[in-house]
Formats: sequence, structure tokens, C-alpha cells
Amino acid sequence: MTETAESRLIAANHPVGSTTETLIGVDIGGTKTHGVRFENGVPVAEAVAGSANVQNVNQEVAKANLADLFTELGYGSVQRVYAGSGGIDTAADAVALEALITPFAPNALITIVHDSRLLLAAGGVSTGVAVIAGTGSAAWGRNPRGEEARAGGWGYLLGDEGSGYWLGREAVRYSLRRMNQGCEPDALTQQLLTACDLDQPDELIGLFHSAGTGRRYWAQHARLVVEAADAGHRPSQKMLDQAGQDLAHMTAQALSQLGITGPVILGGGLGTNVPSLQAAFREALSKDGITDVRGLEQDPAFGVPYLVSEDPARLP
Repeated sequence: MTETAESRLIAANHPVGSTTETLIGVDIGGTKTHGVRFENGVPVAEAVAGSANVQNVNQEVAKANLADLFTELGYGSVQRVYAGSGGIDTAADAVALEALITPFAPNALITIVHDSRLLLAAGGVSTGVAVIAGTGSAAWGRNPRGEEARAGGWGYLLGDEGSGYWLGREAVRYSLRRMNQGCEPDALTQQLLTACDLDQPDELIGLFHSAGTGRRYWAQHARLVVEAADAGHRPSQKMLDQAGQDLAHMTAQALSQLGITGPVILGGGLGTNVPSLQAAFREALSKDGITDVRGLEQDPAFGVPYLVSEDPARLP
């Protein structure tokens, strides 16, 4: 989303933002929502609830999860909420999420951004490219001239290469291909069948297309690929290598558009916790001469005060 679209979310009668305010930062992922309450720039409370991303859950579930989050963080005297979420592609997306949050902070200035912006700020930089490898995937960046670029982040039906969902789906596809070739279930397929409470690979077809499973369900099965690769299962390692390469391709595209070579901040559940994916990502980028690659060392919501300090909305 552009700066112009974001600026439309700021109502004229809201107070000017400040890092000395009571501020709540919210990071809305495909699996969970993480919030931090800051007083005078210092984190004083932290909470985790279920996903409030309406691409993954319906509005009622999103509202309930936000209610849980704000109950733990405290409703009172909140001057500002800064929330990042996947799926914020247009001003209308941002307005819809703002409407969900407003009942829990009715007097606050609410700013909505794509969640990759939080990740870059949590890395302590204002320019560079942030890469999310979690339930979904996306790359977003900004250069010193304030120009922005984005790659991926189109959702699981159109992309999300290198994401948890992508890995879970690839595990299913791998198992079905082996079935078609007349092969017996190997270690990965057997682990997948056990996790899904199934007996035969052909049952994966119906389960995958059923109403009872979806993006989050299959993204959670990415761990099976990681565990199999760690145990020496070469096809699983190839999936992780491909995930790292696909994420690197998105990153290189964004960097090229911005005319910069870094830094690159890698985050998300997979990007932060899977060393073999990190290695494949770094190796692929190094072939393009991109070497300033950093792992995220704190949760994205902790980058919100950094964003607020730079926010044009708080300038006179």
C-alpha cells in the first residue's frame, strides 16, 4: 500500500502521534496475532491471540481474537495503535482492518500497514527489504528516496512461494506423485499421513480440498518437511532449498526495483527458525552479489516505536 493510501487512514481530528504516548503495536499473522503495549516507548505488556487476518479467519473470529488481545494489553488511555497485517493491498483493506480495531481503541489514531513494514523496522533500519517467510510470504522494501517496492504477497492461491503453506502443499504433491508412480510411502509421506490421521496417500486429495482444511492447516504441516530434512530426507531438503531460492528471487526483484543492495531482513516463522532455509536463501542471494542479509532478532511488533518516530503524521 502506498504512503498516500496510508495517509487516508489518519483522521484530521486525531491527536498527533508521539513515542511518549501510550502505543499498541500489533502484528497480525496467518496463525497468530502478537501485540505489545508501550508506555513512553518502553514495552510494558505483551499478548498473543489467534489470527485476526480476515484472509485466514472470518470477521467474527478476527473480532474475538482482537478482543482477547486488547483485553490482555489493556484498553485504557491508548493514544495510538499501529498494526501490520498480511493482505493489506489497498486502502480499502486498511480501512476494513481499522474498523475491526476501532472498538478496542476508539479514541486512538490507528495506522494500518502491510506486516512486512513492521519487520523492516524491527530490524532497526528504515531502508532495505524485509522478507516474510511464515504462513504466507512477501518481500517489501524502501530506498533512501522513499520509493517502495514489493514482490509476492499475493496470497496462497496466486503465490506465497517459500511459505509454510507452500511447503505443506508441496509435501502433499510429493506424496501423491509417489503414489502415482507406484512407490510405497516414504518417511515424509508416512509422517504426513500420521499427522492428518489418514491411512493411504490417496486420502490426501479429498482432505486437501475439504472445507475442514485450509491455508493455516497445511502451513502447520511445513514442520514435517523441516523435520524430515533434518533427519536426512533429501527430497524434503530440496523443498527447503527451493523455498529459499524462491524467497531470494522475490527479494532480488524488490532490491533491483529500489536500486539498492540491502540490507535484507529475513523474518517470519520459517525465516527465523529454519537454518537450512536461511542457508539456501543466503546462498541464492550471494550469487547476485547480495550479502547484507540479517535475521530478525526481535518480534516485528517491537519495531512499531521505530515506525512511529519516523511517521510523517507526527511532524508539525
